[in-house]
Amino acid sequence: MRPLFREMSSFTHDTAAELQGPDWLAGRRAAALERFDDTGLPTEQEEIWRYSRISELDLDAYSPVTGDGDGGGETGIPEDVRSSVEAVGAHSGLIVTRNGRVAHAGLDPDLAERGVELGDLLAAPDGDDLLGSVAAPGTDPFTDLATAFVAGGVLVRVPAGVTVDAPIVVVHWIDHDGAAVFPRTVVVLGANAEATVVERYQSADVAAFVDPVVELDVGDAARLRYANVQELGPRVWQTAYQASRVGRDAELTSTAVALGGDYARLRTDARLEGRGGSSRLMAVYFGSAATMHDFRTLQDHSAPQTTSDLLFKGAVADTAKGVYSGLIRVRKDASGTNAFQTNRNLVLSEGAGAESVPNLEIETNDVRCSHASAVGPIDEEQRYYLESRGVPPEVAERLIVLGFFDEVLQRLPSPTLAARLRERLAARLGGEA
Repeated sequence: MRPLFREMSSFTHDTAAELQGPDWLAGRRAAALERFDDTGLPTEQEEIWRYSRISELDLDAYSPVTGDGDGGGETGIPEDVRSSVEAVGAHSGLIVTRNGRVAHAGLDPDLAERGVELGDLLAAPDGDDLLGSVAAPGTDPFTDLATAFVAGGVLVRVPAGVTVDAPIVVVHWIDHDGAAVFPRTVVVLGANAEATVVERYQSADVAAFVDPVVELDVGDAARLRYANVQELGPRVWQTAYQASRVGRDAELTSTAVALGGDYARLRTDARLEGRGGSSRLMAVYFGSAATMHDFRTLQDHSAPQTTSDLLFKGAVADTAKGVYSGLIRVRKDASGTNAFQTNRNLVLSEGAGAESVPNLEIETNDVRCSHASAVGPIDEEQRYYLESRGVPPEVAERLIVLGFFDEVLQRLPSPTLAARLRERLAARLGGEA
């Protein structure tokens, strides 16, 4: 039975049918919307949504971008994102989506000659095989909703044996008020390939619902460095899902920086499917006013001799909330696994709060696994040390928080981006870096 809230919603089969796309996509959209209709919106009673604000989401306040007249047809690089591209520094390719559709794509010609692809996922000859190849259908209701209303997508593909030295930059820009936008990114690295992808989500000061899906497929012995920077406006809701598949002896380093949004959720599922594969997951998040940052992670080991290492650091001020819930899963065939999970949170104001829930699920012996979490105020000894040397209290707090974050920021694949984000964080904390 279709939930009552759906009867007056814009998220209908008729709306999905208005979207353009290749022939194969119509059936995929319809099937995904059927799954979403059957499931309905999640509730905070579900463990994976515990502590969230999902009950506050009103989908009827938004409408999918279906045509050129509602912000879906503009092309070129919007002026508002040029500084974000410059912040990354030298890059080998750039692709920009505007309200969910590809508006610009450019790639170094030498890389194109070597078989590197950067373009619209839905225009790829094998787009039907790529869409959902890592993010399985039915994993999450919002992943199905994203497939039902996907209007465009980003494909980054690096063939076997090719190294891309400079980052490929992906920018998603949202500037249509009341829009529901469904960015989709698929990154595929062939065997022994190497690349860096920096993805940015930004918006004007609009009320919007953004439901991104990111699929990272790292082939055998390949090396992918991926960074996701979220700086959405203060009236934007985000329910994001990132899925990765790591092959034999492959390496994935994935870093998330979350600074924006009203409610901003990122679920990350990292699957290690090949012997000797490794993934490193890192995140920095800062919330102020009444915002919420909500992170859920899965480190899923299904092959032997695999390694995962997670480090998430957050800070909340005013009445902001932070949520982290993570699971290390070691399956029965994954002997020799090394898996580590650390989440640390600073609570900077009396009205702010953070939840941290690490978990282990181990089905075999011969493993090394650990998890750790901490939630608390700034260390008073650190504050006293700085203040005793003449540092004003507000400057001392800012320096401590920036130092707390720097363990992650210094590992970003772009030093210029790391410097720009330090400046942004310093400004949010009330001063200069």
